[in-house]
Amino acid sequence: MRTRVKICGITRGEDAQHAVEAGADAIGLVFYDKSPRFVSNEQASEISRMIPAFVSRVALFKDADQAFVKSVLAQVEIDLLQFHGSETAAYCDQFERPYIKAIGMRGLEHDADFLISSAETFRSAKALLLDGHAPGEAGGSGESFDWAAVSKIDKPVVLAGGLTVENVRQAIDLVHPYAVDVSSGVERSPGTKDKDKIAAFMEQVNA
Repeated sequence: MRTRVKICGITRGEDAQHAVEAGADAIGLVFYDKSPRFVSNEQASEISRMIPAFVSRVALFKDADQAFVKSVLAQVEIDLLQFHGSETAAYCDQFERPYIKAIGMRGLEHDADFLISSAETFRSAKALLLDGHAPGEAGGSGESFDWAAVSKIDKPVVLAGGLTVENVRQAIDLVHPYAVDVSSGVERSPGTKDKDKIAAFMEQVNA
């Protein structure tokens, strides 16, 4: 099965275009104001309108007020929600949109019960995104975790955290994820993507 790719932390229209041209399946827009990749509703709406059919627009939130999430959905064309904090399943379900839930794996890679329990708790999620931060900490650190220790679960897995051109093939070989999610690994600086790194990353995934 082909491994899908999400390029996250898009802040500029030209970076979204580069991601689409390279063959990305999804672009991620960050609505967490403590992130250097944060975009306003106006920025996000402009970027979202540029995305063609069959490329998903993903909105990332972290412990956001429900009114804020609804304001984004009212102003920005979004296909999928991504919750990256301590949100409960009930919280995620209330927006009646497909969503994925990020799970911090650092320190718990070898705990098969933790991942199985997380999959059960968020059984309505379209996928679990496994990231390199510890549970309860903020994601987006760009740190990886012990991919070889990840146990199989009956739910699509999106692998994130510390992925780069140099290691994404190894990560895919070890985890066989449904998709990979990259942000800092294809950047020149936080929030500014590098066209050549995006293209090289996609080549490695496709290989």
